[in-house]
Amino acid sequence: MNKPCYTVIEFCKEHGDISKVFFYKLLKLGKGPRLMKVGRRTLITAEAAADWRKQMEQDSNPSWIDSGFVAL
Repeated sequence: MNKPCYTVIEFCKEHGDISKVFFYKLLKLGKGPRLMKVGRRTLITAEAAADWRKQMEQDSNPSWIDSGFVAL
């Protein structure tokens, strides 16, 4: 069963062992996951993590791949 929420450190570890610096750079660029604050803690829900993974995957695949275009 997946965790309902990740801390920033857990999220980074579970998502390719990215650094906290890179995580916050993604946030600054508007490419990070949605965050929620609980008291002083910053958390990422499992849903937000899944949405982020899907968006990163879409952003990583050029649109011409889905169009059936084949370069020779």
